[in-house]
Amino acid sequence: MRFATVLVAALAVLIINAQTVCAQRGPAPVAVAEVVQKDLASGQTFVGTVLPIKRSVIGSAVGGRVAEFPVNEGDFVKAKQPLAQLLTNTIKLEVAAEKAELQLRKHELEEMENGSRPDEIKRARALMQAARAESEYQTKRRKRLESLYARKAVNDDDIQQVVSESIRADELYEEAQSAYQLAVEGPRKEKIDQARARVAMQQALVDELESKVVKHTIITPFDGYVVAEHTEVGQWVNSGELVAEVIALDQVDISVQVLENHVPHVRLGMEVRVEVPAIPNQVFTGKVALIVPQADVRARTFPVKVRLKNTITKDGGPLLKSGMLARAVLPTGPQQSALLVSKDALVLGGPTPMVYVVDPAADNKKQGKARPVPVQVGVAQGRLIQVKGDLKPGQQVVIRGNERLRPGQDVVISEVLSPDAEPKSKAIDIKG
Repeated sequence: MRFATVLVAALAVLIINAQTVCAQRGPAPVAVAEVVQKDLASGQTFVGTVLPIKRSVIGSAVGGRVAEFPVNEGDFVKAKQPLAQLLTNTIKLEVAAEKAELQLRKHELEEMENGSRPDEIKRARALMQAARAESEYQTKRRKRLESLYARKAVNDDDIQQVVSESIRADELYEEAQSAYQLAVEGPRKEKIDQARARVAMQQALVDELESKVVKHTIITPFDGYVVAEHTEVGQWVNSGELVAEVIALDQVDISVQVLENHVPHVRLGMEVRVEVPAIPNQVFTGKVALIVPQADVRARTFPVKVRLKNTITKDGGPLLKSGMLARAVLPTGPQQSALLVSKDALVLGGPTPMVYVVDPAADNKKQGKARPVPVQVGVAQGRLIQVKGDLKPGQQVVIRGNERLRPGQDVVISEVLSPDAEPKSKAIDIKG
């Protein structure tokens, strides 16, 4: 009993000191905006789940033994970043051998395309001229011996030998002529085309092996977080076997089930207020990204996905995590008159959301006292949000500086803004 009395006294002293400090510092400067009244569709809260916009269960395109697995569950990975590396020693040796064969084929093609060298043509011409001289000599010799044979000056064996040598010299000359002509013209077009085809075939083989090498490095298809590991270093994975699972959380979907009599009021692109109980000091705003036109026939509900941007916390992780419980306020009825305030007017983190109304002083409209008003939050409309509480249209509520106010604190209005003005600085982030 005595302890309780002492505690109450201590609290009273603290309150008095706080009020004294506030009085010494003077009125707090704040920016305000008016409470507005508009026609809005009535809303209803639907329970949903935070889901990633992309999920990929990544498998291996080839079989092999895992040599490296550098990621762990929870790690952030960039697009094209390696998730696992399979052994590639054998296939790299095959690639080296096939590349050497490809170089050989290319050099053969280059040799054909370049044609004969000048020295080769010169040598072929010299051989042809030598063969022609030999052919002319043998022809003259044959004629001379044939004349002698007609006078019976030589026998049959001699004339047969000379005729044979003359024919042989003519044939060698024709062969030398053909060789010279081939040297001048170079390889035939068909031979060059065949060489090109061999190069193309070998290049395709090298490309196939290099593609297999690339497939031995398993990469992530997009920026995201590793949420499951399906292998480890040293383990053998077959083609198509799972390696890891990655989800993208730069944006998230809030998946809710909407009753069939409410879903006609939901439209693609409309703004939706989202609350996440695990993050009570923030209100999120997203847009309806998907309305699945197939109902659950047992519950008569339609899946609706509300998409919103995610943020990164100070420790580097996503603020909204997959699987979190969420509540989305969707329009479910006809329009009715409602009070709206700027989203920046909401003060969260307490038992209930509230706004600070400025009660102006009698002698100075720029000064007054901050009065907290508990509110119930409804549907969103741009930068405005529906509130239910002890408020009236035209009242001024604090939209900047309210995070440090105390009930009854003196304030001075430094700026009057439009209710749907974009925020400049705010302790409580409103994500949209």
